[in-house]
Amino acid sequence: MHRFRVWAPKAKTLDVKLSSQLHPMRKTTGGWWEADIASAFAGADYAFVVDGESPDLPDPRSAWQPNGVHAPSRLLDHSTFHWTDDHWQQPPLSSAVIYELHIGTFTPEGTLDAAQTRLPYLQDLGITHVELMPVASFPGARGWGYDGVDLFAPQEAYGGPEALKRFVNACHEHRLAVLLDVVYNHLGPSGNYLGKFAPYFTHLHNTPWGDAVNLEDAGSHEVRRFFCDNALMWLRDYHFDGLRLDAVHAYVDRSAIHFMEQLASEVRVLEGQTGKQYVVIAESDLNDPRLVRAPEAGGYGMDAQWSDDFHHALVTLLTGDRNGYYEDFGSVADLAKSLKSVFVYDGIYSPHRNRIHGRPVEGLPGWRFLGYSQNHDQVGNRAKGERLSHLAGIARAKIAAALVFTAPFVPMLFQGEEWAATSPFQYFTDHEPELGKLVSEGRKKEFAAFGWRPEEVPDPQDEQTFLRSKLHWEEQSKPPHSEMLDWYRQLIQLRKSEPDLTEGSLDHTQVEFSEEGKWLVMQRGSIQVIVNLGTRSLVRKIEENTQLLLSSGEAVAIEDNMITLSPDAVAVLRR
Repeated sequence: MHRFRVWAPKAKTLDVKLSSQLHPMRKTTGGWWEADIASAFAGADYAFVVDGESPDLPDPRSAWQPNGVHAPSRLLDHSTFHWTDDHWQQPPLSSAVIYELHIGTFTPEGTLDAAQTRLPYLQDLGITHVELMPVASFPGARGWGYDGVDLFAPQEAYGGPEALKRFVNACHEHRLAVLLDVVYNHLGPSGNYLGKFAPYFTHLHNTPWGDAVNLEDAGSHEVRRFFCDNALMWLRDYHFDGLRLDAVHAYVDRSAIHFMEQLASEVRVLEGQTGKQYVVIAESDLNDPRLVRAPEAGGYGMDAQWSDDFHHALVTLLTGDRNGYYEDFGSVADLAKSLKSVFVYDGIYSPHRNRIHGRPVEGLPGWRFLGYSQNHDQVGNRAKGERLSHLAGIARAKIAAALVFTAPFVPMLFQGEEWAATSPFQYFTDHEPELGKLVSEGRKKEFAAFGWRPEEVPDPQDEQTFLRSKLHWEEQSKPPHSEMLDWYRQLIQLRKSEPDLTEGSLDHTQVEFSEEGKWLVMQRGSIQVIVNLGTRSLVRKIEENTQLLLSSGEAVAIEDNMITLSPDAVAVLRR
């Protein structure tokens, strides 16, 4: 016996199609429909028929879409999987080193089971948390995952539900926590049938993806329940250790209790039920510290948020790129402010936005914010998906890594950056021909505004764009990739071994710099980081008995309490 339930307040009739047979559903309170079917069993395929119309629709809460987002759903019994992680507990976020990866390009096979074979490498590297780009079912066999439409069903091309459980369980066996990127600000354009069931979207607000997700209009209580239940499912049924919420600035919610606060509160309740600790991390363009303040202090209760200002300030200095939102950055002073104050735009005028932007960070530790020099967005949203090492060279990529791992923030790296991978990370899709053509043409027009010729912009629909983005693991043993990998290993070990680097207090972070000389010195307790981005060697006085821990560049030397750094070099010292 299985009870089928679906929220469809406007439907006149609803049927479950099971083995080609229609089973009428009964309408209950709140716009919900139910049907108890004795012949239903785990592994059976089913679909819903709304008002007798075609096509048959997959379940909005489908746990399994083995034949794609347009096909029937399949019943899944979560209780049959044998977990071996009963005593697992993730390390605190303040000690985390996060590794963001995309299942489809992380290995040649592009599956969860193949990614599992690389877990010993990540453990040995010193990673504590693996962050998966979205795995909810999306159209086709390849994509970034942000076009997901069946949010409760893991992508079949990656291996489906059982493979995802095997992956998470194996991560825990290797002492790796697992975070999942979830997308609640929009759904993809193909296979999104939610609107046929209920008011999941509202015309009151427009977003870059069309009508906004309905978080405050009529029926929003059930829409919010849908997304909260989805979040709790990943944590409870798949044993994820936390979630990364995509682009929360695209949530439109003026409710007295914001959706983020509701979600964070329900995750805390689940902690009490399971005895496990979870983290919820927001990606936000708001520069608003209220996201990571406790509800008792007027915040939303997120555990941490991505900090793009640090990334932008760092990358503009290293590459000279001032296109788009990078126009707001480019000075050494911006980088210095981001290291000490998190947000560069903290209530000041933003030329790119043509308005005042942000709010100061006060009384919060650095580990409430993630710091990175690369991620899927900042690499993949470039026309050709170039990595930092492609744009700025190995020497400057080493400087970026040194600052990421010595900054007050939680360090995060993007797959392959640790060995300066040659493969780009490009934007790829696998839509139906008509939609795919629109996506390809839109991509070309988008970058034509930046001066790119259309033929230079990789076609998202071309399978080669996807294949080019796959990592080449054999590179690790060859220079300069082997040297870069060793550099990352040293930096990760340094962060773990020096208490001042994980202490996180922004008040204890001191920064001095020269705009003209293009150098910066950051002091974090006993640890000093000196960066020379100028065209001449930098000579600085240091305290007696200062120890050189790590350095890059052709000429880094200490003599008579003076240190000399060649151009494009960084040194990490302990006094």
